[in-house]
Amino acid sequence: MKKIYITFVTLLVLGIGSGIYYFTGYKQSKMIIPENLVLQTYEGNDFSFSNMPPKVRLIEFMYTKCPDICPNTTHTMRQLQNELIEQGVFEDKVEFVTVTFDPTNDTKEVLSNYAELFEMNKTDGWHLLTGTKEDIRELASTFEFKYRDSGTGEFVHTSATYLLDENNRVIDIFGMGQDDFIKEEVYKKILKNIDA
Repeated sequence: MKKIYITFVTLLVLGIGSGIYYFTGYKQSKMIIPENLVLQTYEGNDFSFSNMPPKVRLIEFMYTKCPDICPNTTHTMRQLQNELIEQGVFEDKVEFVTVTFDPTNDTKEVLSNYAELFEMNKTDGWHLLTGTKEDIRELASTFEFKYRDSGTGEFVHTSATYLLDENNRVIDIFGMGQDDFIKEEVYKKILKNIDA
């Protein structure tokens, strides 16, 4: 009986360990941005994901009509931006990339207002992007970020943001919203990875 118990506990620990590895290390290592993908800034300029200079990047997917976690996350990112500017690392060593997944409603004018509201245009280090539905879906799929229109004009979507290292590999995944996107935690992770 004791052997069965020890065998069961060992298998349980191995199973849990394998699951943790899959969801933290292995799964993240498979999240690679397609280099041929080109989106557009809200100003209408092309933004290519190929040959990007080596920087730590924080990626956010959102839509401007989101009633809660998207604007909360963007607001916290604005606070992060201010702290990183004070540290002298924003734009040169750290960039933010925010991508709308509702390009039909998030027009240039709407995105311009959103950028102004959240001070995204304060420096050249925060890119607010749009594109075709297909290209945005391709990028979101890379990160396993899911979204769909609920039929009411609001989207049901994954609540995740992604921290990439200087080689554009996902090194951490954070939640979204006031309770799950913790500024201090993200800030420490960013600084740790630009000093690495």
